[in-house]
Amino acid sequence: MRVIEELADALAKDVLEAQGELGDDRFYEKMSKVLGELSPTTQEAFMTAVRVRLAEKRGRDFLARSLAAKRSGTAAPAAPRGADSGH
Repeated sequence: MRVIEELADALAKDVLEAQGELGDDRFYEKMSKVLGELSPTTQEAFMTAVRVRLAEKRGRDFLARSLAAKRSGTAAPAAPRGADSGH
């Protein structure tokens, strides 16, 4: 159901933006529990949106650092390796 993904993504965006103000970089986990009590489907859509947004942010950061290194003639940042690198 498309509405679930749209609502969950909008909430994920808002929660990730609010984390800095709240001083809690894992606040999304608390929100996930709140959602899971009423709708596991919404909880999973929310967590998927959170993971996608966090991965995109990390990817953009890596791209920016790689370009900065290239432009300044310094060593490029190392990409993650091993079991912790995702799928």
